Amino acid sequence: MLETEPDFGRVLRMGGLTRHRRGPAEARDLEYAVVDVETTGLDPREGARVCEIAVVRMRGDGAVLREFSTLVDPGVPLAGQEFHGIGAGDVVGAPKAAELVDVLAELFSGAVVTGHNLDFEGRFLAAEFLPAGLPGGLPGLCTLRALRAQVDLPRYSLPRASHALGGHWPTGQHTALGDARACAQLLAELLANAPGPLRYTGPRPEPLDFPRRGRATYKTRTAWSGSDGARAARPHPERPPAPWPHRWRELELDFRACGGRFDADERAAAERAAGQRALARDAVAGAAVLTGVLAAAGAARQAERRLRRLVGRG
Repeated sequence: MLETEPDFGRVLRMGGLTRHRRGPAEARDLEYAVVDVETTGLDPREGARVCEIAVVRMRGDGAVLREFSTLVDPGVPLAGQEFHGIGAGDVVGAPKAAELVDVLAELFSGAVVTGHNLDFEGRFLAAEFLPAGLPGGLPGLCTLRALRAQVDLPRYSLPRASHALGGHWPTGQHTALGDARACAQLLAELLANAPGPLRYTGPRPEPLDFPRRGRATYKTRTAWSGSDGARAARPHPERPPAPWPHRWRELELDFRACGGRFDADERAAAERAAGQRALARDAVAGAAVLTGVLAAAGAARQAERRLRRLVGRG
């Protein structure tokens, strides 16, 4: 059974990548805004808030266009330090989420918002940034779902997938910028290594119209970055997309069935559904061929009858 749209549907309209169906655009021709957040907990409905956010803006060929990161004052006690390492003193003077809407809208404008397990980022974008004025209905792409749909791996976490496919462990794990960079690299390799053109099935990204209220002062983990810190961030050295071992699925799975835990039973169900869709496509194609053959035979009989009539008249 396919999952229903998550509660972040107001901010993101999720699409996937496909080799077999027509999408509105070839994925390598688009731009992507790869986003990652560090948070005080797992669920904003239970009071968790963003304490760091980063965006890597990139082209489908892997070129990094711009990077942005800042700590965020969550306005609640800093929990989760054992994961993200951010203390209460680190966020003193950092902007609040509402102050970041302009720069996020600018980074998301004309791009597909992307993340590894984008369901997680989407919930926080919907809870904290959408009410503050972030435009909704943004095209989204989850690299976790895309990998599960296209590539057969034992594990799909960002570090394990990066190592299994590209041969490298990501650096800066559990920092927003480090994880956004790793996701951007994984997306570049996914698009570069595909056995055929990948098309994006979601809405085509469009420029965003948003109120410009001036820039906040951002604060990174290492230093203040000033009022123009988003533009001043220096892109990391680009690594050419690594060649992947051949682990592409013969039958791609429906990305909507590739969320959640994706345990053995869920994986098997998604693979069965892919097989059934392939049989249905083959049946439709066979019927189309048969219809064409019958139509051609009918036309041939009509031509033969006309020829006989002409011969009879002569």
